[in-house]
Amino acid sequence: MTVGPWQVPALGVGTWALGGDWDFDGRPAGWGQVDDDASIAALRAAHDGGVRYVDTADVYGCGHAERVVGRAIAPFRDEVVLATKVGLVFDEDTRTGAGTDLSAEYIRRACDASLRRLGVDHIDLYQIHPGGTSAADAQAAVAAFEDLVAEGKIRAYGSSATEAVSIDAVAAGGHGVAVQQELNVFGADEAALEACGRLGLAVLARSPLAMGLLSGRYRTPDQLPAGDVRRNTPWWTFFDAEHMPEWLARIDAVRDLLTAGGRTLVQGSLAYVWGRSPGAVALPGVRTAAQAKEQAGALEFGPLTAAAVADIDAVLGPRSSA
Repeated sequence: MTVGPWQVPALGVGTWALGGDWDFDGRPAGWGQVDDDASIAALRAAHDGGVRYVDTADVYGCGHAERVVGRAIAPFRDEVVLATKVGLVFDEDTRTGAGTDLSAEYIRRACDASLRRLGVDHIDLYQIHPGGTSAADAQAAVAAFEDLVAEGKIRAYGSSATEAVSIDAVAAGGHGVAVQQELNVFGADEAALEACGRLGLAVLARSPLAMGLLSGRYRTPDQLPAGDVRRNTPWWTFFDAEHMPEWLARIDAVRDLLTAGGRTLVQGSLAYVWGRSPGAVALPGVRTAAQAKEQAGALEFGPLTAAAVADIDAVLGPRSSA
């Protein structure tokens, strides 16, 4: 798949879950406690399975995920596209964050801090993280990114925010290449998909496994720790007690279609993303080597056919991202 100047497999890896416990805006923002050795083993297993795109953010674990990613990829840093994000304000010592800042001064400080934590001399893809950004702030961020490109600190940039002002600002810049957006069996950000096609930007598909619900491992939110962000987030309802049964019923309705041909539910869900948006790079989260190996196995099967995607869409009916 093409992401700016890079050709990468259709499968990348996301690292939000590797940050450990932290809070943002007064609420839990992590996925529970982590074992850094297991996290490193998972990222290296992903690499062994063919993954060549690693996505993180400075705010994940208030810097912790970047440090783990840096350690994990050190033996093969030049073989992967390394992406991180900027714009959410946090304190490493207290592991808390609040607010946003996309000023040139903040971006420059944050970039230098990310380079130190990651242990690298450049970031391949630097992304606007916060949503709700004004057009002026998005344009100012892109101008700061262009300065960082000129200095060799980053190679290209994109947006993890999908508002039109952020996408348009990235597309107008000389080195803007990608937009990260939600895309999974349950729905897509149709406006972002259309914009990427129209503007020639790569699609980075976050939450391709619906925050883990499409792993098939969960039947109740009580399986998650009390402080897990998936139980507390205002952005998804996958693990809300009152909504989870409906999501599970949707999985059951298309399970046979997703697992046809010997795929696991995880592999079929990733294959749906590729069938739904050819050229998309799926970014499932990973915490263990076993998860990484199962996800990498999806590459061998490839995308679902257009007919299979249409069958799934017919069963689930009209929908948008959660």
